[in-house]
Amino acid sequence: MVKVWELYEKGDWVIPFLIFSISLFVGASIILYLIIIWSRNKKIKRARLRTEYSLLIEKMMSAVVFENVAFSVVKEDKEVGVLFKNNFFRETVMETIINLHKNYDGVYAQKLEQFYKDSGLINDSFKRLKNLSWEIKCKGITELSEFNITEAFEKIITFSKKKKKTLKITAINAGIKLAGTKGIVNLVEHPDPIDDWTQVNIIGAFKKHDIGDTKGVELLLESKNTTVVTLGLKLIKELKLTQKVSYVAQLVEKAPNTAIKYEAQNVLQSLTV
Repeated sequence: MVKVWELYEKGDWVIPFLIFSISLFVGASIILYLIIIWSRNKKIKRARLRTEYSLLIEKMMSAVVFENVAFSVVKEDKEVGVLFKNNFFRETVMETIINLHKNYDGVYAQKLEQFYKDSGLINDSFKRLKNLSWEIKCKGITELSEFNITEAFEKIITFSKKKKKTLKITAINAGIKLAGTKGIVNLVEHPDPIDDWTQVNIIGAFKKHDIGDTKGVELLLESKNTTVVTLGLKLIKELKLTQKVSYVAQLVEKAPNTAIKYEAQNVLQSLTV
């Protein structure tokens, strides 16, 4: 310890330390500058490619939707065949058909769904569900639900039990779109509290997708999780499910606590007035 102090007092370390610090700062600045330049060039290149791809994709999708051209015919074009091996091109196609699908229904929507399957873009979506990033998982879930891939329901609904709120909401909303009330019945055994924001999103999904079959909503009232029971009551009230009045009345009689009993009474009153 004494020797270290002596070295410190002599000050011989100052010049080497300053040289090292300055070199480190300059080196880090150069690396940061190169990263910024690389990132900017990448964005510029992607924007240019997106513009070029868009023209080809618009022509391709016009043929698919309005001229009944199947993907098997589309990929015979050598340029398209090569480009479909490019991840960025596939991402651009995905964005385009999602936007189209949101604006079309009926036969046109069905053609887009078939293209999504035939082109293999569906496989890209399933791969995203295995990604470690929750944002990419959400993207895959959204894509599969947008194109009504019902066989993905069981896989998607497993994410409704994850801790990440955004992932949980995305999975529940997708489950509701794909399977109606089946998408929320699994919440009966949900161990964690469902916060107000998540409940609002679930109710919003029911209204957005206009779920006609509400069979199973009453099962939420039997949950041991009081937040799930609250969600069930809110759904019954917001959707005006008068056919569930008897279940609400039963809950009033055997409510687990005063708060739930009071809430059930309010719902019962609103439905019977």
